[in-house]
Amino acid sequence: MSEVTVSPKYQVVIPKEAREAAGISVGQKLEVIVLGERIELIPLKPVKQMRGFLRGIDTEVAREDDRL
Repeated sequence: MSEVTVSPKYQVVIPKEAREAAGISVGQKLEVIVLGERIELIPLKPVKQMRGFLRGIDTEVAREDDRL
C-alpha cells in the first residue's frame, strides 16, 4: 500500500504501481465516488474501447410465461 500527500491545491499524485495496475494513462478521465469517508477513483474508458467486453456472456434469461 502506498501513501500520498495532499498538496496545498488539494492535488495528489497516483503512485506508479497503482496507475499501472489500473491501466491509467496520461489525460485519462477518472470518476470520483465518495462512499462515507472513503474516496474511490474509477478510470473511465472510451465507448470504442468497451466494444466486445461482454463477448461470451450468457444472454439466456428465465422469463415468465406471459412475457416474450
